[in-house]
Amino acid sequence: MKKNLLPIFMLGIALIASSCGNKENQAKELSDELSGAGATFPLPFYNVVFEKYLEEKGILTAYGAIGSGGGLRNLKDGVVDFAASDAFLTDEEQKNMKEVIHVPTCMGAVVLAYNIKGVENLNLSSEVIAGIYLGNIKKWNDEKIKELNPQTPLPDMEIIPAYRSDGSGTTFVFTDYLTKVSKEWENKYGRGKSVNFPIGLAAKGNTGVAGVISQTENSIGYIGSEYAFAQKIPYAGIKNLQGQVVLPSTESISKAASGEIPQDTRCSITNSDAKGAYPISCFTWMLIYKEQNYSKRSKTQAETTLDLIQFILSDKIQNLAKEVHYAPLPEKVREQCQANLKQVTFDGIQLIK
Repeated sequence: MKKNLLPIFMLGIALIASSCGNKENQAKELSDELSGAGATFPLPFYNVVFEKYLEEKGILTAYGAIGSGGGLRNLKDGVVDFAASDAFLTDEEQKNMKEVIHVPTCMGAVVLAYNIKGVENLNLSSEVIAGIYLGNIKKWNDEKIKELNPQTPLPDMEIIPAYRSDGSGTTFVFTDYLTKVSKEWENKYGRGKSVNFPIGLAAKGNTGVAGVISQTENSIGYIGSEYAFAQKIPYAGIKNLQGQVVLPSTESISKAASGEIPQDTRCSITNSDAKGAYPISCFTWMLIYKEQNYSKRSKTQAETTLDLIQFILSDKIQNLAKEVHYAPLPEKVREQCQANLKQVTFDGIQLIK
């Protein structure tokens, strides 16, 4: 009997040790937490993504929607695993920090939302939009607006533009569009996350601008499309380079990315000449350091960051984008992203083979 007890006893210890080890490993996996900060534009999509990631992987992702500029500062300071931005880093910006990998996560649009009593449909052109924000077109019944809306009764009222007060990728996308379509805007103000708008009301975040529009009659402002959809704020159709007046949709946004995209994905798709393209469409990116060993991060943390990004690039999550009014990435762009992620290292060793 005693001879038989020893193996059983040792087997019991082994099973207990194995069970404890598995629990420790599981607890470690479940206790991993990622942190990111940046753009407010993709927040509704990220809320869904991070909830799904928590459900499936048991990993919490803490995200601060503080604007693209704030997210970039946090990445520079090494206090987040990723930054989120609607603006890609310029060559000059990349010189001032460690090498960054850009990963588009979905596509969206910047819409011109408005609040005009009795007006349910509004058409605008690049010339009119630039004219409003330059202060050259001052009233809703301006002849240039009336030409685009012959059947719409437009009021003899001052136009009140709204814009972002914080450093914003949404502002970058909007001013990138204005810079492409208006020489006067390009010469006076240009593109950027923060621009000295000559007129209008300032508000923080997409939610702030959406709030101003909702509460201010005869106002107009640029916001992420999801905020207009969610708050049921009317938004304008915009004439594209083909002369078509196009509303933002999954299809019209996707068409804006139908051209060639550089391998590093740093490009603007505003003012696309593609047929049916919505003219103020954009990628939104997650930015991560190519070398992941910084600020005393562990290799596990680096691997989890890449796991989250690959989760976002999966068919399942990309298909979810449509449900929250974003456009999924084209297959070619996702392939480019997967290739770029293979450049990511920890202590110089490639993390994805």
